[in-house]
Amino acid sequence: MRGRLARLFRSLHNKQEGITGLETAIILIAFVIVASVFAFVVLSTGLFSAERGKETVFAGLEKARGNLEVRGALTVTDTNTDGTIDDTDEVRFNVALAAGGFPISLDPAAYTNSVVINYIDAQAREADVAYSVNWILEDGDTLLEVGELAEITVNPPTGSTLAPNEIFTLEVIPPSGGTNLINRTMPPAIDDVMDLH
Repeated sequence: MRGRLARLFRSLHNKQEGITGLETAIILIAFVIVASVFAFVVLSTGLFSAERGKETVFAGLEKARGNLEVRGALTVTDTNTDGTIDDTDEVRFNVALAAGGFPISLDPAAYTNSVVINYIDAQAREADVAYSVNWILEDGDTLLEVGELAEITVNPPTGSTLAPNEIFTLEVIPPSGGTNLINRTMPPAIDDVMDLH
């Protein structure tokens, strides 16, 4: 019996397998390296996403801050009192900056970074129509700033006549911010001065 026990212990001792401390250290280091690479990728992706989100928010704020708003009614004047509204007559409206808006150039002679106005009615669509500016509240420059008010005058394009009950649109496009669509319907009868709300 003693011999059997000795053989059993020898067989157990000979087949004993395991890992050493060095192998364990190598496996742990590999896990740490993989985990740190994964953490770096996750953090980089998160930082990139946060930066893109911040850019989107700032772009939205810039677009919102550059908006013009129409103040008051739009007035159509038959300047030659001939009973028709054509290119000799005037369409007037007041503009101001929206709350928190950035200054906007209202210089009709400027070629860049100025307001563009498009005219649309049943007969024509005229891009970048000529307009004039009459400053009501101002500080002496051509920038529309907070607290200022300007009256813009537009003439219908040549060959276009506004008839009673006709719909016309003015697109007021500032250099930054959203486009203002001023959509109005002519009254059933043409007067010398018409206040269109």
